Amino acid sequence: MIETPGIPLTIIAFLLVIGPLIFIHELGHYFAGRIFGVKAEAFSIGFGRELFGWTDRRGTRWRVAALPLGGYVRFAGDMNPASAHNPTAKWLAMPAEERARTFQAKPLWQRFIIVAAGPLTNFLFAILVFMAVFAVNGQARTPALVATVQAGSAAEAAGLRPGDRITTVSGQRIERFEDIPAIVAIRPGERLGLEVVRDGRPLSLNATIGVEVERDRFGNEFRRGLLGISPGQPVWVEVPFWRLPGAAIEQTGNIVRMMVDTLGQVITGRRSVKELGGPLKIAQISGQQATLGWFDFILFMTMISINLGFINLLPIPLLDGGHLLFYTVEGVVRRPLNPAIQEWAFRTGLAVLLAFMIFVTVNDLASFGVWQRLAGLIG
Repeated sequence: MIETPGIPLTIIAFLLVIGPLIFIHELGHYFAGRIFGVKAEAFSIGFGRELFGWTDRRGTRWRVAALPLGGYVRFAGDMNPASAHNPTAKWLAMPAEERARTFQAKPLWQRFIIVAAGPLTNFLFAILVFMAVFAVNGQARTPALVATVQAGSAAEAAGLRPGDRITTVSGQRIERFEDIPAIVAIRPGERLGLEVVRDGRPLSLNATIGVEVERDRFGNEFRRGLLGISPGQPVWVEVPFWRLPGAAIEQTGNIVRMMVDTLGQVITGRRSVKELGGPLKIAQISGQQATLGWFDFILFMTMISINLGFINLLPIPLLDGGHLLFYTVEGVVRRPLNPAIQEWAFRTGLAVLLAFMIFVTVNDLASFGVWQRLAGLIG
């Protein structure tokens, strides 16, 4: 039996996961700003009261704050989200040389790149990790052939047979067997179309994916889709150096696609919102992964990094994706949105994010059994 990590290890592991990933994210914004000549006034890991910090020779205050659930780079001229790209009296009163180094003085395309650089840096981190893993271990390449069909499974009910080669699942092309569980696992109970080749002839089948509730070694439960087939022996293929970037980008893209599919399932009600986790759940799993060794811990960091990049690209005001949406509209209509509309949008975005944080925190506490224990104390 695996011993559950204690609170000190959980806290340390969480900080070792979230701290560097926030730093990487904000570093993307920072360096993109420097490339285009924007002065950074502050680079903060965390929010709230400063714990410690220093000011570099460029005048940037590097700070670590008390609440480690995010971070920011404050560029020169940033006043508030709604007025950031509309001239104000304070901004117009700046000397021309100083005003030229502000964020809102830059062309639209440069502002777009500066904002997009944060999430893209999170994806870049994941790509570099996958490149290293593939360089050392190679990449699994198992032909998408059915070796066995489990009795009573979704595959048997659909008519799959040993020797069938699966070419598509739910409209997604299958290059190797490993592609199949990645699609099926996040679709428990759904009816999916399968395209197979049997004895050289193409066939179209339909399968209602089975549902299995799994419990990991730490007691966490997950609903997982099962087709009920097994592959032949996996083959670890050495990845040539020149193919490492492409293989890593493909792996990162597959994970992003899985996240998009999962989010769509939650929105459409096909997946329970109770499966959404927040900072407390991340902290718990961080501690658990830390007990398994550095390799599992780094891979977990990679997944969180992709998640962080993906979430920040969602078109929600206050997130990077919300800013990018406004820039896109500005590029189409050739002028910034009305400040009042931006102010309303950012206030709405703040309310949505706060509500979401409260919701996932309640979910996290429920997964820890807090509410059941409280009910037991009351009742």
